[in-house]
Amino acid sequence: MTSIQRSNLKPIDRMVGHSNLGLAEALRVQEVKGTLEFIGIRHEGAASFACSGYAKASGRPAACLTIAGPGATNLLTGLWDARMDRAPVLALTGQVDVQVLGPGAFQEIDLASAFEAVTAFSQTVLPGSKHAELMTLAMKNAIVQRDVAHLIFPDDVQTIPADDGARAGGPGGRIAAPEITPPACAVDDALAAIGKARRPIVIVGYGARESMADVTALAEALNAPVLTTFKAKGQIPDDHPNAAGVLGRSGTPIASWFMNECDLILAFGSSFSNHTGIESSKPIIQVDFDRMALGKFHPVTVPVWGEIGVTARLLVDRLATAAELVDQRPEIAERWRLWRDEKASRRADDRGKGLNSALVFDALSRLVPDDAIIPVDVGNNTYSFGRYFECRGQSVLMSGYLGSIGFGFPAALGAWAAVRDFPDMAGRKVVSISGDGGFGQYLGEFNTAVKYGMNITHVLLNNGELGKISKEQRAGEWQVWQTALSNPSFADYATLCGGQGIRVESAGELEAALSRALAHDGPSLVEIMTDADLV
Repeated sequence: MTSIQRSNLKPIDRMVGHSNLGLAEALRVQEVKGTLEFIGIRHEGAASFACSGYAKASGRPAACLTIAGPGATNLLTGLWDARMDRAPVLALTGQVDVQVLGPGAFQEIDLASAFEAVTAFSQTVLPGSKHAELMTLAMKNAIVQRDVAHLIFPDDVQTIPADDGARAGGPGGRIAAPEITPPACAVDDALAAIGKARRPIVIVGYGARESMADVTALAEALNAPVLTTFKAKGQIPDDHPNAAGVLGRSGTPIASWFMNECDLILAFGSSFSNHTGIESSKPIIQVDFDRMALGKFHPVTVPVWGEIGVTARLLVDRLATAAELVDQRPEIAERWRLWRDEKASRRADDRGKGLNSALVFDALSRLVPDDAIIPVDVGNNTYSFGRYFECRGQSVLMSGYLGSIGFGFPAALGAWAAVRDFPDMAGRKVVSISGDGGFGQYLGEFNTAVKYGMNITHVLLNNGELGKISKEQRAGEWQVWQTALSNPSFADYATLCGGQGIRVESAGELEAALSRALAHDGPSLVEIMTDADLV
């Protein structure tokens, strides 16, 4: 088999099985040589979420390996998460022998069909295939398309010896530089629209994450607020003079206020989801590297196809002196003051049914390291994180478009692996956040964290129910039904697994517990008993 270089790929797996043993042996040989590291995951669904977390944290692809049949199908949710959020992932699946494909052998399913919708590239590796070329094409599709690639390995193909002199493929000569300069006419149109504005705002989505220095410089030149989508939370620190927080249902009144008051929107790398709520009636300049993303849901005033950093720099270089532009920074500061006063008043809420979310995320805002990576799950805990947590440079990972419960902790495993792999990420703390419903999906992976000594702090808001669903049922005037959860003591569970478990039942215990957990060298879990209605 072709070797896989550590600098490009890290396989993450649940376990080896009878239909991938040949491939597993090839990977074992490479691990012994030091060219890759294999991490054994307990559930394939967690493996694909971990790969998605790795890719979102680092921008580089990771791989997951499973057997045929149920092992392969268990990957699909995490792969859909990666695909919908444009994260590069490689899936490697076993399959029955070539000569018995079709009649219906044990654990045989049509993997090509099963993976067709979730992949940009999916091929079966056959005896006569150009094996290194297939792997190169799979990796190219994952990296360039920012998507999922998939290779299927029948049992009897896995044991074919490599040809003498076989060499691994690589990116040289196969991947072009990604910088796309926008057409001059589009830049001219964008500058003309800016010239007519007095109160422009800048909205950044997840697609702008690699170009924030350039986008922020443009916002500074315009004295304009920078609003982020929820998925882009943290891409500009909340204490930056131009930062106006998250826009939308998971956001702050600061961002909403500036959306209402603006007369021009400059949107960079945003998908315009209904969750964000970008006002379509306003004049909009939309910039994206993906031409199909421009005006996807409705027409925009000026669609600009170009790499975001290149485009932002061009606009800054050509901006004319705009005396008519309002300096909105004093208004930003005042809106933050009002919102922080409101958050302080909410921290005092106490119905005797657990801690409130404003209190929890105030403590986390002060204690989590500035350069931490924060994978968050789905549910009321995530909405509260969007509203109350103030980023100072942390990177936030989430299941954005898929919105899959259970993402948070497996993504933390992947983020931890990325921190170990790349010098530019070395030493960053991983702090994941979930509710009890989300953590319960893959709680067995806490054993994985213990096995590998992963330095992860997991903050679990336990309210004993699927609180977001209860809230939606009440909002729709339905009866609250089947949302209550029967939970163990998650803190005791973490301790039994060999990690650190701490339970918090009162506000006075919160800060010391979080400080202990963050200082712990290894997997730690802080279980905070919270009020499901104080979110």
